[in-house]
Amino acid sequence: MTIEVRLADVSRNNNIKKKRKSYNHAINNRKNTKQRRSNDDHDDGRLTATEDFSSSSFPLQRLYMSCVDAFKGVGTVPSDTHVQKLCHILDGMVAEDVGLSRNLQFFKTRSIAGVTPKVACTTIYQCEKFSLCIFFLPANAVIPLHNHPEMTVFNKLLLGKVHIKAYDLVDSTDSDDSVSPLQRQPKLASVKADGIFTAPCDTSVLYPTSGGNIHSFTAITPCAILDVMGPPYSKKDGRDCSYYREITDSALPYERAVMSGEESERYCWLEEIEVPKESEMEGIEYMGPQIIEMSSSFRSPV
Repeated sequence: MTIEVRLADVSRNNNIKKKRKSYNHAINNRKNTKQRRSNDDHDDGRLTATEDFSSSSFPLQRLYMSCVDAFKGVGTVPSDTHVQKLCHILDGMVAEDVGLSRNLQFFKTRSIAGVTPKVACTTIYQCEKFSLCIFFLPANAVIPLHNHPEMTVFNKLLLGKVHIKAYDLVDSTDSDDSVSPLQRQPKLASVKADGIFTAPCDTSVLYPTSGGNIHSFTAITPCAILDVMGPPYSKKDGRDCSYYREITDSALPYERAVMSGEESERYCWLEEIEVPKESEMEGIEYMGPQIIEMSSSFRSPV
């Protein structure tokens, strides 16, 4: 199924014009700011993000600039302050902030019996330190259980209703990559989430080894999910995605026998599997509001 992502009543050409207009506005602001500061001997003349962009007018830009501050690269986790700031920005964002409308044909398409709906994904922005993506799930579509190695991830449900299951491995030591997933032993995982979420709802955060690092999505209605990931997946850098399935009671009778009833509800055995067919996604072009890249010397607004 082809999914068209369009701004409500706004064409691609208008987006480009807006981007240029915003850029020119930022440049003019910088010139004016420098002129005003030229008489101040105690000011270094740098332009701050707050002077460039209004947080109410540029929510996506504000998100990007906060990501520049928060994500420092491989092996680092955003500070609590940055996590709170990103959650605050994401909690306030709506579908229209990324160019989506409830009137999109995607949200009106009915499921076809016997046909597994395909998930689509569009990338808003990506660099070595972080990425901003939107996942589109038709009703009944599934993103299978998968992990996020060495990554901090923010999920914001923009539209729809989705069932989320999330786990953390009790022993989060890395698997031996030289062994096939089918030969690896099942791992004990604790349940972190198992419920239905409806937009608008709070942003969820997962960390490299906690917070629900292994999760799955099942769309109850057509959904749009905004993902902020830092750093992004990178197979060449050892951050490839691994997939899992839950082990049934009969598959591990001994392990189940030693657990009490309460423990069996709070824990689950997960088995790593080969890449499932359901993980295949359709890539689509992002045509929403554009991000204007900033150097690291620019600071995000408070």
